[in-house]
This record gives sequence, C-alpha cells and structure tokens, in this order.
Amino acid sequence: MKLTRTFVGLTSGMAAAIAVVAAVHFTSWGRETAPQFTVATTPINRDPRLGTSYAPVVKKVAPSVVNIYSTRFIKERLRQNPLLNDPVFRQFFGNRIPNDTRERTRKEQSLGSGVIVSADGYILTANHVVANADEVKVSIGDSKKEYTAKVIGKDRATDVAVLKIQENNLPAVTLADSDQLEIGDVVLALGNPFGIGQTVTMGIVSATGRSGLGFNGYEDFIQTDAAINPGNSGGALVDAEGRLVGINTAIISPSGGNNGIGLAVPVNLARNVLERLVSGGKITRGYLGILPQDIDAGLAKQFNLASEEGALVGDVTPDSPAAKAGLKAGDVILTVNGKKITGQENLKVTVSQLEPGTAAALKVIRNGAAKTISVTLGEMPGEMAAARDDSDNPAADSPKADALDGVTVADLQPEVRQQLRVPASVKGALVTEVSPESNAAEAGLQANDLIVEINRQPVATSADAVRLGRAARGEQILVKIWRRLGPGDFAGTRYLSVDNTKRAQ
Repeated sequence: MKLTRTFVGLTSGMAAAIAVVAAVHFTSWGRETAPQFTVATTPINRDPRLGTSYAPVVKKVAPSVVNIYSTRFIKERLRQNPLLNDPVFRQFFGNRIPNDTRERTRKEQSLGSGVIVSADGYILTANHVVANADEVKVSIGDSKKEYTAKVIGKDRATDVAVLKIQENNLPAVTLADSDQLEIGDVVLALGNPFGIGQTVTMGIVSATGRSGLGFNGYEDFIQTDAAINPGNSGGALVDAEGRLVGINTAIISPSGGNNGIGLAVPVNLARNVLERLVSGGKITRGYLGILPQDIDAGLAKQFNLASEEGALVGDVTPDSPAAKAGLKAGDVILTVNGKKITGQENLKVTVSQLEPGTAAALKVIRNGAAKTISVTLGEMPGEMAAARDDSDNPAADSPKADALDGVTVADLQPEVRQQLRVPASVKGALVTEVSPESNAAEAGLQANDLIVEINRQPVATSADAVRLGRAARGEQILVKIWRRLGPGDFAGTRYLSVDNTKRAQ
C-alpha cells in the first residue's frame, strides 16, 4: 500500500530538501491582528429528505476557496561533461578545454489550494503546499488577479499553514465544529486538482479520528470518499450547509490518484494552529509525560472496563507533570477537560491543543473506580512546530543553499542526555534525523550527534542551530559535533565541513 500526499508539481529536490527544523520554530514578524471567524457550532441538519442539488451550497462556499502557486528558487552549478576530467582526453585538447564554473538559478513550482477563513485575508492551507517556497501567490476563484501571500506560520506536525493577503471584505467561509461530524454525513471537497480549475466532488464522512498513518506527528484525520487528487491539498472539505469541516491533506492510493480514501485535517485542529500562530508567532504544545497505549478486548477485561475506549497509562515519566499530579501506570484516561478520549493518538492530539501551564482535568479509572485528576501541563520537549517564513528577510531575495537542509534537530532533554551519557559540560542541539540525500549526510553528520558549533559560533539549543544554519554563508560550513562512538565510553568532538553550494537533491 502506498501513502501519497496530495500535492502536484514538487520535484524530488523540493520534496527532499527539508530545512533544519528546531524543537519550536518561530516567526519574526510583529504581532498580527487576530482574525475574526464566523463559526457555527450547531450540528448539521441530518434530514435525508432534503433537496437533490448542492448547487446553492457550492455557490456559497466556492468564492472562499483559492488557488495557491508556490515557487522555489534553486541555485546550482552547471554540470560538467565527465570527459573533461579524463586525463587522456585532456592530453589531446590541453588548455583549450573550458572550465565551466557558471551557476544558474532553477525555478520549481507547485500548485495547491487554500481556504479564506476571515474577511481580512487569513487563509488556511496544507503545510506541504508552501513548506519550501520562496514565493507564494494566491488567486481567488476564476480571477486572473494574483496576490502575494505572506506566510504567517507553518506547522509540519499537523500539516497546517497560515497565509495572509492584503485585502479586505473577502468571502470568508463559515467554520463548523468538526467534533460534531458523524460517519455518513455528506461532505463536498473543493480545490484545484491537477491545475484544471476549481472542482467540486461529493462523498460522505467515511471515518473520523483516523491516525497512525505516518503522515503527520499529530493525526486525527477525517476520512472521506469525496474524490481528492493532486492539487486538492489545502482545499476545503465542507458539510452539506457549506461550512468548513476540514482541510484536505492526503490520500491513500497505490496509484497516486483518487481511490476513495481521502484525508482531511479537522477544522478544529487547524483553527487551533492558526489562532496560536497569529497570537504568539509560535506553537508550544501541552505535555503530560506518560506512555499511553490503546485498549484492546483483553486489556478491557483485565482492567474491568465497560468498553475499549480511553487510553491506558503504560508508564509515567519521573518528574513530569503527570507524575507530579499523581497519575500512575495502570490508570485509564477517559476524558480530558470533558472531551472523550478514544485511544492513545486521540489523547496525544487532545493534549497537544492545550497550552503549557494550563490545568487539565483528567477523568480516569483506577482499580475499577472513577476519579478526577488535575494536571498542570508542561511544554512538549523536542517539539517540531511552527516554521518561520523568510519573505520579510532581504537576504531571501538572493537564493542560497542551506548547508543543513535535510537535518532535523531538537533540544537535548535530560533523559536523552542520560541515555547518550552526554557530560553536563557539553551543550548543543541533538540531531534527530538526517536525510540520506542531504549535504550534511554526505559530510558525515548522523542521528544522535550533538551540534555544538556552526562556523565557530556556539550552539546551545535547537533554535541556535536553526538560526546559525540559516545565516551561514560561504562554500563550506564548519560544523563541530560531539559524538559517542559505539557502546564504550569513548566520545568526543570532531569537525565536519558541509557543502553549502548546492541544494540536496
């Protein structure tokens, strides 16, 4: 089975070259004006005797769905004929052979969709539509007019991005309460599949709460059989009254085209991301500090539970918010602040939408008896969240390679420091992932390395690594790392020289 993102126009280079992402990325612009939403919280009218046409619904919502054109500029050296490196060949032609060291800027473009959610220009879309873009343009409906969009923020963990265009009195969609969706509800998907123009498809809600598919860090997908194809990404999934219930993000397909399994991020989750990006410029997620697991029939019987819903606490991290509140292994979490918990992934998403420092009331079953435990949430460590846009940075006008493209870093947490036996005197950013095609991998950077310096500038946190990596100039970037070699006690620092003249392909 093939899991496929619903985007179009991305080359292998754009798909692979993911900029180094800190535990929490942040935007650098001033505080934005909070968007004013129209939200309808009442359930949909589920009377099956309603009309036979959805034309009025489409006319209502279609003006709110936009086309998004993302452009990325890549500076690269022209490839040289391998014969020019052959000493026998050069013997015959000598110095008459030109040594071509010219560079060119190549442009990659991709297409997606988005939804206007406020009259003053806020737009929701999928993160992967604009993730690596140097320039983002938006057109509304069938209009030829294009707007330059500012990327307010991007959240890779939920695949949600927020754009803003400078316009007022726009046709904003009404937001529904996606928690009230039921399997069997009629939904319409609107977007620009394959770039052919705005298209509407119809289906039903096939499932809710889909997770564990490996697309995003936080998954709570709405599944639908409404046709979704490449180009639909970031577009609207609306109910039969034209209210936004989800942002189309992915399909499951062996062919890469629509096979009747489309996935959308629930609008409640997308709205939570938008509001936090606009108000604070970053996303920090609530943290319990437990190892939860799903409950099967055998566990339900062993713990004397009435159903298999809820999340079983398998372990509690010492000194975590859960431990301080008295949560114990064997507890079964049924609700968080009154919201029903259906499993471990649902618990993860629910807690992630709460701000660190807030109190969460957990209804749990312990030894067969119900009780409520109040937990003051901490901040999720090592979190990959909102990524800033460089559209306001003058340096962004000159396309450049990033030596740390394809590298993911996080702050070094105490438990990881203990596992890797990193001395207390060593500070740095933990490398959690390195793309095999990246320049950094070619230079020898590995997962579990600690980046302690970039171009002789100290790195203490993941944010430092992001900042210095982006600011790095020159053909080669000097990266100092700390590494433990093998299971023994031998460890120390070493230097890597990372190519900064080409993008990872």
